[in-house]
Amino acid sequence: MSFFKKLKDKISKKTEDVTTKFKDGLSKTSTAFTEKIETLVLRRKKIDEDFYEELEEILIGADVGVNVVMELIDELRTEVRKRKIEDAVDLQPVLSEKLVELLSGKEDNSLNIQESGLTVILFVGVNGVGKTTTIGKMAHRFNSEGKKVLLAAGDTFRAGAIEQLEVWGDRVGVDVVKQQAGSDPAAVIYDALQAAKKREADILLCDTAGRLQNKTNLMEELNKIYRVIKREVPNAPHEVLLVLDATTGQNALSQAKLFGEKTGVTGLVLTKLDGTAKGGIVVAIRNEMDIPMKFVGLGEQMDDLQEFDSEQFVHALFAGLIKDEEKREVEESVE
Repeated sequence: MSFFKKLKDKISKKTEDVTTKFKDGLSKTSTAFTEKIETLVLRRKKIDEDFYEELEEILIGADVGVNVVMELIDELRTEVRKRKIEDAVDLQPVLSEKLVELLSGKEDNSLNIQESGLTVILFVGVNGVGKTTTIGKMAHRFNSEGKKVLLAAGDTFRAGAIEQLEVWGDRVGVDVVKQQAGSDPAAVIYDALQAAKKREADILLCDTAGRLQNKTNLMEELNKIYRVIKREVPNAPHEVLLVLDATTGQNALSQAKLFGEKTGVTGLVLTKLDGTAKGGIVVAIRNEMDIPMKFVGLGEQMDDLQEFDSEQFVHALFAGLIKDEEKREVEESVE
């Protein structure tokens, strides 16, 4: 049984709705990636140095990352020698196999939700990455599960940030704790913690600033918020989720390194995957950061924020190639 067939069989055991969301959300990346791979394979039927060089360019163009690409190519060379592969078309399932291995190594996308009492989740990241939207979608997710959710409007510096969170609160049906624009973010989080305890909330989702308009260092402000949370709920925050914008490519990786080193990030959320043809940045981030990818944004709808699944990701990425292989298998069986 081919790798693609095994992967498809494994995916089919998961919900069809999730599979569709991954395919639709990654369609731009998949189309660009599949077309280039197919063109390469048709043009260069044999595996030689020129083939490897062009494959490198395709992978780097999809923002997989230079370090990851070099590692992948080396592993492919080894597999080609070991399996005595000669035809370029036979290398496609091997490539997908290696990508699954790369993505699966550090996978732990489950959130640290407390069985009883309050769970505090802090969201960090620069402005414009979709942080507030992610909070709204996650509030919808928890609310749908029957949990009592509260939102904290801790981004008091960006114009319209509080109002944007309130819009999401109204849409999802959860309350927002806020103060005036320009207020001390730590004070807002303190108020939200008190309100969450008083109302016996299950989940508190805290927005934070991505940039400050005064001379206070952003990281210092985040540390202040940390101290307030830990003082009020000793084992919190239970998650610190760094939100990144997939459309910014390698810049997202730079942000992951900056925030990851300084803010105790426990998981990553990669938004706007549906808006880019360079979804390979998922591979680059996962390979270079020892932080699990917990969620990915695959569209505009409220339920398009999905738990990251490496097999779903690779299946969606190679969707076009899998169809081609199935077509070949049918033709061969007819013959």
